[in-house]
Amino acid sequence: MSTLRLGILASGRGSNFAAILSSIQKGKLDAEVRVLVSNKKRAGALELARENRIPDIFLSHKVYFEPEQYDAALERTLTDCGVNFVALAGYLKYLTPRIITKFKNRILNIHPALLPSFGGKGMYGSNVHKAVLERGSKVSGATVHLVDEVYDHGPIIVQQGVPVLGDDTPESLAARVLKAEHKIYSEALQYFAEDRVRIEGLRARILPNA
Repeated sequence: MSTLRLGILASGRGSNFAAILSSIQKGKLDAEVRVLVSNKKRAGALELARENRIPDIFLSHKVYFEPEQYDAALERTLTDCGVNFVALAGYLKYLTPRIITKFKNRILNIHPALLPSFGGKGMYGSNVHKAVLERGSKVSGATVHLVDEVYDHGPIIVQQGVPVLGDDTPESLAARVLKAEHKIYSEALQYFAEDRVRIEGLRARILPNA
């Protein structure tokens, strides 16, 4: 077992970031957060990092306007902070191959649906839940997966389903899915801390406890 040195990337309020911090504080996740990076100056996740005395970095696309420039700055930040694992927590920016290669099979993302359904470009936030309801699906959920060069495509690590109720709105469904997200993200990270994940092509296999 090893302690993950996490770099958290977030664009919004940071509720999954908060859930990860809570799991660490409760001793359920063998990890430490080395840095929180956001591409949004007013992201709530930045304030959450400050409250927890975690280094917080805002990288502006107005300064690093080309994706390659941005991710070069991101790579320097993560490296300087000693990060060995990256967790996307509502990070609404495409990662270039530079970052994906640097942290190959060491970048996780949380998606508010059961992939491969309702994934891909533009499928984030309320867009996902609206699509689920419009399709008439009876079950939705959350997925933690490894990140590759294609949106919402990498090997799936953990999924949890939640029921879609007859009177659901995108907001009520989102709230139910978010609870599942908060639970399974730390579980997935802990599998890596325990070195229990094996990647076999586009599939991930979780080894049993020793």
